[in-house]
Amino acid sequence: MPLLPRVVIGPVAVAMAAVACCIGVTGCAQFNKALGQQKAMVYFQTSTPVAFKLRVRAACDNLPHVKAVPISKGVPLASAVDVVTYDTTGAGLADIARLQECVDKFQPQVQGMNYTDSSDDS
Repeated sequence: MPLLPRVVIGPVAVAMAAVACCIGVTGCAQFNKALGQQKAMVYFQTSTPVAFKLRVRAACDNLPHVKAVPISKGVPLASAVDVVTYDTTGAGLADIARLQECVDKFQPQVQGMNYTDSSDDS
Protein backbone atom coordinates (compact mmCIF):
# COMPACT_ATOMS: atom_id res chain seq x y z
CA MET A 1 0.00 0.00 0.00
CA PRO A 2 2.75 2.60 0.74
CA LEU A 3 4.17 2.02 -2.77
CA LEU A 4 1.10 3.46 -4.52
CA PRO A 5 1.39 6.98 -3.06
CA ARG A 6 5.09 7.15 -4.00
CA VAL A 7 4.36 6.03 -7.55
CA VAL A 8 1.54 8.56 -7.97
CA ILE A 9 2.98 11.49 -6.00
CA GLY A 10 6.27 11.63 -7.93
CA PRO A 11 4.78 12.11 -11.43
CA VAL A 12 2.04 14.40 -10.08
CA ALA A 13 4.64 16.62 -8.41
CA VAL A 14 6.70 16.76 -11.61
CA ALA A 15 3.60 17.61 -13.66
CA MET A 16 2.58 20.35 -11.22
CA ALA A 17 6.08 21.84 -11.32
CA ALA A 18 6.01 21.83 -15.13
CA VAL A 19 2.63 23.56 -15.19
CA ALA A 20 3.82 26.18 -12.69
CA CYS A 21 6.94 26.77 -14.78
CA CYS A 22 4.89 27.26 -17.96
CA ILE A 23 2.53 29.67 -16.22
CA GLY A 24 5.50 31.60 -14.84
CA VAL A 25 7.22 31.86 -18.22
CA THR A 26 4.00 32.87 -19.99
CA GLY A 27 3.18 35.41 -17.30
CA CYS A 28 6.66 36.93 -17.50
CA ALA A 29 6.51 37.13 -21.28
CA GLN A 30 3.17 38.93 -21.14
CA PHE A 31 4.47 41.25 -18.42
CA ASN A 32 7.60 42.07 -20.45
CA LYS A 33 5.47 42.66 -23.55
CA ALA A 34 3.26 45.09 -21.63
CA LEU A 35 6.29 46.89 -20.22
CA GLY A 36 7.76 47.59 -23.63
CA GLN A 37 4.69 49.23 -25.18
CA GLN A 38 4.94 52.80 -26.48
CA LYS A 39 2.15 55.03 -27.71
CA ALA A 40 1.74 58.38 -29.43
CA MET A 41 -1.48 60.32 -28.84
CA VAL A 42 -2.68 63.02 -31.23
CA TYR A 43 -4.85 65.77 -29.73
CA PHE A 44 -7.23 67.90 -31.77
CA GLN A 45 -9.05 71.20 -31.35
CA THR A 46 -12.48 70.77 -29.79
CA SER A 47 -14.37 71.64 -32.96
CA THR A 48 -12.52 69.13 -35.18
CA PRO A 49 -15.00 66.81 -36.95
CA VAL A 50 -14.77 63.03 -36.50
CA ALA A 51 -14.25 62.57 -40.26
CA PHE A 52 -11.13 64.77 -40.12
CA LYS A 53 -9.73 62.80 -37.17
CA LEU A 54 -10.30 59.56 -39.06
CA ARG A 55 -8.49 61.02 -42.08
CA VAL A 56 -5.46 61.90 -39.93
CA ARG A 57 -5.58 58.43 -38.36
CA ALA A 58 -5.59 56.72 -41.78
CA ALA A 59 -2.98 59.00 -43.34
CA CYS A 60 -0.35 58.31 -40.68
CA ASP A 61 -1.18 54.63 -40.12
CA ASN A 62 1.11 53.19 -42.81
CA LEU A 63 4.42 54.44 -41.44
CA PRO A 64 7.13 51.97 -40.35
CA HIS A 65 6.66 50.81 -36.72
CA VAL A 66 3.56 53.03 -36.36
CA LYS A 67 0.09 51.45 -36.26
CA ALA A 68 -3.17 53.10 -35.27
CA VAL A 69 -4.68 51.49 -32.20
CA PRO A 70 -7.99 49.80 -33.07
CA ILE A 71 -11.05 51.98 -32.48
CA SER A 72 -13.12 50.92 -29.46
CA LYS A 73 -16.43 49.42 -30.48
CA GLY A 74 -18.29 49.82 -27.19
CA VAL A 75 -18.37 53.63 -27.24
CA PRO A 76 -19.69 56.26 -29.67
CA LEU A 77 -17.28 56.94 -32.55
CA ALA A 78 -16.91 60.60 -31.55
CA SER A 79 -15.62 59.52 -28.13
CA ALA A 80 -13.50 56.69 -29.52
CA VAL A 81 -11.50 59.02 -31.78
CA ASP A 82 -11.43 62.03 -29.46
CA VAL A 83 -7.70 61.32 -29.23
CA VAL A 84 -6.09 59.32 -32.04
CA THR A 85 -3.63 56.83 -30.60
CA TYR A 86 -0.81 55.08 -32.45
CA ASP A 87 1.15 52.09 -31.19
CA THR A 88 4.79 53.06 -31.64
CA THR A 89 6.34 50.05 -29.91
CA GLY A 90 9.66 49.35 -31.61
CA ALA A 91 9.72 52.73 -33.36
CA GLY A 92 13.01 54.59 -33.48
CA LEU A 93 13.58 58.32 -33.48
CA ALA A 94 13.31 58.46 -37.28
CA ASP A 95 9.93 56.67 -37.16
CA ILE A 96 8.63 59.09 -34.53
CA ALA A 97 9.90 62.03 -36.60
CA ARG A 98 8.02 60.70 -39.65
CA LEU A 99 4.85 60.40 -37.56
CA GLN A 100 5.27 63.97 -36.30
CA GLU A 101 5.83 65.15 -39.89
CA CYS A 102 2.70 63.35 -41.06
CA VAL A 103 0.54 64.75 -38.25
CA ASP A 104 1.92 68.27 -38.78
CA LYS A 105 0.42 68.29 -42.28
CA PHE A 106 -2.98 68.53 -40.61
CA GLN A 107 -2.36 71.76 -38.70
CA PRO A 108 -4.09 73.82 -37.29
CA GLN A 109 -6.73 71.25 -36.26
CA VAL A 110 -4.06 69.14 -34.53
CA GLN A 111 -3.25 70.69 -31.16
CA GLY A 112 -0.30 68.48 -30.34
CA MET A 113 1.10 65.05 -29.63
CA ASN A 114 2.13 63.21 -26.51
CA TYR A 115 4.42 60.17 -26.35
CA THR A 116 4.24 57.65 -23.53
CA ASP A 117 5.55 54.22 -22.73
CA SER A 118 4.30 51.67 -20.25
CA SER A 119 6.99 52.63 -17.74
CA ASP A 120 5.53 56.15 -17.36
CA ASP A 121 3.88 56.81 -14.01
CA SER A 122 0.98 58.67 -15.61
